[in-house]
Amino acid sequence: MLITILGIIAGVFTTIAVLPQVFKVIKTKSAEDISMWMFVCLLVGVGSWTLYGIAKEDWPIIITNGLSFIFNGTMVYVKLKYSKN
Repeated sequence: MLITILGIIAGVFTTIAVLPQVFKVIKTKSAEDISMWMFVCLLVGVGSWTLYGIAKEDWPIIITNGLSFIFNGTMVYVKLKYSKN
């Protein structure tokens, strides 16, 4: 039970960690200091974790990493939208 709670806490905080950065970029409409490659790597990582969770039928892994994929994908989108070409 304690291991499950620890896993859920870790998943929740890992999932929401990117949200302050996403909100800041949207608010300031500036993404020049954001590393695109970091977020691409995160997308590959959490996408892979999501597929792993699906293969293992592990809902906490699926939900937290699926949401992380959406949030990091949003960051990539706003980076592309607000970066100067």
